Amino acid sequence: MKTIGVLTSGGDSPGMNSAIRAVVRNAISKGCKVMGVQRGYEGLVNGQLEELNISSVADIIHRGGTILKTARSEEFRTEEGRKKALNVIKVFDIEGMVVIGGDGSFRGAEKLSQLGIPTIGVPGTIDNDLAYTDYTIGFDTAMNTVVDAISKIRDTSASHGRANIIEVMGRHCGDIALYAGLAGGAESIVIPEVGLDIDQVCRKLIKGKNRGKLHSIILLAEGVGGAIELGNIIEEKTSIETRATILGHIQRGGSPTAFDRILASKMGAKAVDLLMEGQGNLVVGIKGNQVFAMDIGEALSQEKKLDYDTYDLADILSM
Repeated sequence: MKTIGVLTSGGDSPGMNSAIRAVVRNAISKGCKVMGVQRGYEGLVNGQLEELNISSVADIIHRGGTILKTARSEEFRTEEGRKKALNVIKVFDIEGMVVIGGDGSFRGAEKLSQLGIPTIGVPGTIDNDLAYTDYTIGFDTAMNTVVDAISKIRDTSASHGRANIIEVMGRHCGDIALYAGLAGGAESIVIPEVGLDIDQVCRKLIKGKNRGKLHSIILLAEGVGGAIELGNIIEEKTSIETRATILGHIQRGGSPTAFDRILASKMGAKAVDLLMEGQGNLVVGIKGNQVFAMDIGEALSQEKKLDYDTYDLADILSM
């Protein structure tokens, strides 16, 4: 294989640049040229490509976001759009692709493989919502961003004797709220997998207040509902002053943690190794601290399950 392409797609996540760097430098070390695709599948359809060299990826391992930019492509979802992308791939003599992104990006990677282009998926999403792998690139950084926010909000919450709801990302997967809530000592964690028991949340707040607790933190995943609306209900039911903070896209930004940089480097390099071995239609992941590969379709068919042991532990420790 003499030329491979790399793109980032879907929501950006800290560590994507680390993965791009690993793809480029590992490929070049093996005598392979790398074409970077701008703006994901949309750029692939429109021919927005440029060659990446060692200098192109210098000083990016610590940067958040993605130097290749990202976008969602409705055109690539169509058969005509995928034919355009395939023509672009052939024009640039690309023999294999590395796609960094989440489940939607992986479905696109599967389509490319079906068109005869060996493609490897690298999991880059802060939600940690891909069941086949223990961790996705960006999750650790996002979790630490939330933990930092909890610490700051707790300071002001304690000063005023308030309850504070922090709304974090996670429409279908509550891992950010769960793990950040445990690490940050949140009193209540509300996630999509379990749902909202408003009476339980209110009971915990009232019990805490009765024993002299000055403040409380509630972690709310966006998939359950809105923080402002929940705050209004809590105030009405408990008469405890409640404030809401919506962290939003701050969770996607920032310099990736050491964990995410290392994870991305290992996964990006592994993707290149697989292509050079002539393999495709695979995704890389990590289990038991070992990087592995599996079929894209098999990976996407696995159901993400809640870590109930961690959820129960967080509840016990928040009494």
